[in-house]
Amino acid sequence: MEQKSKTFFIGFDRYVQLDWCGLALEAATGSKTIDDVKAQIAAVLTGVESRRKTFDILKRLWLQPLPALADFSTRGIDLFRTYGADSLTPLNWGCAMVTYPFFGKTAEITGRLLSIQGDCSIKEVQRRMAEIYGDRDGVARAVSRVLQSQENWGLIERVEDGKRLVRKPPVAVTNDRTTIWLVEAALRHAGTAIQAATIPSMGAIYPFALERPIGYLASQSSELELRSEGSTNQFVALRDAR
Repeated sequence: MEQKSKTFFIGFDRYVQLDWCGLALEAATGSKTIDDVKAQIAAVLTGVESRRKTFDILKRLWLQPLPALADFSTRGIDLFRTYGADSLTPLNWGCAMVTYPFFGKTAEITGRLLSIQGDCSIKEVQRRMAEIYGDRDGVARAVSRVLQSQENWGLIERVEDGKRLVRKPPVAVTNDRTTIWLVEAALRHAGTAIQAATIPSMGAIYPFALERPIGYLASQSSELELRSEGSTNQFVALRDAR
C-alpha cells in the first residue's frame, strides 16, 4: 500500500473537455482570448461556481502556470504553435500530469490496472487512490471527474453503465520534440530517473504510443540526460535532477 499523502490537495476535481483545453492553449498563443474560453465553458456548465473552478484548472495549465513549471508550459505552448491540433492531447495530458499530481496519479493507477487486466472498474481506481489520499468522498468524486475528462479526450471508454473502463487504441506520438516533452512530463511526475526501455510502458502515459527511440532522444535533449548503469542499463533523467 502506498503511503497516504501528507497534504490533501486534489486541484483537478472538475470535468474538463478537450476542446476547452485547446481554447486555453490558443489563448496562450494569442489566437483566442480568455473570454472565448469562458464562453465555451458557459455553453456547457450552468453554475457560476462550477464555471469558475473549471476555468481555474485551465488557467493553471496554460495561462498562469506555477512558477516552477513556467518554462515547461512555455515549451508546450511552442509545440502547439508548431504542430497544432495533432499535439493537443499529449500536451494537455503532460501538463495536467505535472501541474496536478492527483491527475497524474489517477492516470498512473489506471494505466497499471489496464495493463494488467485489460480493463478495470472505476471503483478499483478509486480504492487505490483512497489508499494514497485518504478515504474521503471528495477523492472518489475527483477520480470520477478525471476519468470522465480522459474519456472526453478520447483515451478511454466507460462501459457496463459507466462502471468499467477499457483503453482505446493509443495515440501515436511521432515527432521528436513532443516525445521529449512528454517524457519530461512523465519524469517530472515520477520524480526519479526511469529506465529508458520502460518509459513507453509507464502507467502515467498509458494512452500514448511513443514511436521514437527514447534513449537516443534523451542523449540529444537539453532537458533530459541519458545515464548508463553497467553495460546495458540506460536511465533517462531530468538534466538538472541530481
